[in-house]
Amino acid sequence: MNGILIGVQFFFSCVIGLYFLLQLKNTKQTKTNICRDSDEKYEKMQRMRCIRLTEPLTEKMRPHDEADIIGQEDGIKALKTALCSPNPQHILIYGSPGVGKTAAARIALEMAKQCEMSPFNSKSKFVEIDATTLRFDERSVADPLMGSVHDPIYQGAGAYGQAGVPQPKPGAVTKAHGGVLFIDEIGELHPIQMNKLLKVLEDRKVYLESAYYSPYDENTPTYVHDVFKNGLPADFRLIGATTRSREEIPSALRSRCVEIFFKDLDEEEIMKIIDRIIAKEHMPIEDTAKEMITQYAANGRDAVSILQTAYNKMLYEHASTIAKTDVEWIVKSGGYTPALHKKLNTGYYIGKVNGLGVMGHSGGMVLEVESIAQKVGTGKGKVNITGVIEEEELKMSTSKAKRKSMAYSSLENVLTLLKVKYNVDYEDYYIHVNYPSGIPVDGPSAGITMFCSLYSALFEEPVPGNIAMTGEVTINGNVYPVGGVSEKIRAAKKAGARAVIIPKENMQETFLKEDIEIIPVETVTEVIEYLWDMPITKKAENILHA
Repeated sequence: MNGILIGVQFFFSCVIGLYFLLQLKNTKQTKTNICRDSDEKYEKMQRMRCIRLTEPLTEKMRPHDEADIIGQEDGIKALKTALCSPNPQHILIYGSPGVGKTAAARIALEMAKQCEMSPFNSKSKFVEIDATTLRFDERSVADPLMGSVHDPIYQGAGAYGQAGVPQPKPGAVTKAHGGVLFIDEIGELHPIQMNKLLKVLEDRKVYLESAYYSPYDENTPTYVHDVFKNGLPADFRLIGATTRSREEIPSALRSRCVEIFFKDLDEEEIMKIIDRIIAKEHMPIEDTAKEMITQYAANGRDAVSILQTAYNKMLYEHASTIAKTDVEWIVKSGGYTPALHKKLNTGYYIGKVNGLGVMGHSGGMVLEVESIAQKVGTGKGKVNITGVIEEEELKMSTSKAKRKSMAYSSLENVLTLLKVKYNVDYEDYYIHVNYPSGIPVDGPSAGITMFCSLYSALFEEPVPGNIAMTGEVTINGNVYPVGGVSEKIRAAKKAGARAVIIPKENMQETFLKEDIEIIPVETVTEVIEYLWDMPITKKAENILHA
């Protein structure tokens, strides 16, 4: 009996020993396989690192100092003013793609580091993230912006998880401590993230929470106790960039930041970028090809892309220079549309007046207004307006409302003014007012332009083609202030205007340095007397009594 028990015991001992032997062998084999696989992947990674393509032209031409950013002198100055001071401010940069927002922010921080009165130093970091790629979990399991807590129940908790200790993970706001946090496309940030960010801007620290944290647990490291008690440091300056309009950004964020507008580039500035690339890369190109690029490039990136494609085409076809036909082919194949760079004529026109508007981000532009007025009989008249937005929708916190567009309302104001104050019965005329630019127009600043256009058409008085104007008109004939006057004056100057008529309340001393005649007015009577010698009341009396 004892022999049987000993035999059974010996058998099971052999089985157990064989099991552990096989397990040990498998473990060694697994380690060997892991090491072999790791070595193979490491060698593959090293071979991949040895393969390098040529640097793209866009990377070569990336601005590295203030002089490299073309056309944004005012924006750069505003950035330096906000950062290079004893108390740097948070900043919001508005601008179209490719105008230099990110590069300007980087350069501004480097300049602030060299400023003695600035709190930034050589260790200040520039942490860049894109709001469109930020993903977060409402339970704070993962949050690359604010930081998160890796609780011990989640996979990958490591030694902290085995000890039952929650592990804090710093986010971008903590990584940017002592420096600048740059959030590209900040307008795309989720509302929850936006509210958290506003709280961090106020507290300058991030507080994390976890159900697994106990302040009385002696096994919890001092670092973790400190984080949950005092929060993660997040004392930084925010620079947010967006392609959205000012109205689309939450007012709570805007009120905490200095707002800076980067304007769209014009033909001259695009040409400077092209000349800089040509000089650096020694590209042979015809002058006509350069001029055509400026007509189709809306920003610096477009200019670089078109020029690089044209250069590649030249090399591929073994040509000696970049010709205009090469750019024409690129424009056609790439679907580029001409940029809006209007030039004014110097003649005189009936019913045709140059208005001014703002398109995109602080980019002024000239908008033609043309009108016809034909008498058709008492009470048989009709009024048409084309090229404007007829209706707009207003979104409020709890409801929506619709109203006539401000441009359409401006025309009604002008018609009422002509009828009541100057005895012009527009009901007896077929009137058509048109904006032929192909861009939907809205806003009250077209009032003065519509008035002059209709006056010219009604009384057949020609208007000088080298004069532009902007301003809101009331039914009493007053000219009210409008927005974007600085940009509008610059646009008129670049288009070749001799003079610009603006509301008197918009007048600034800096406008006198623009090398263009500025005519501030308070009423439409002043406008008429400037454009024509005879006041409108006398002209209307002559027409009505003829």
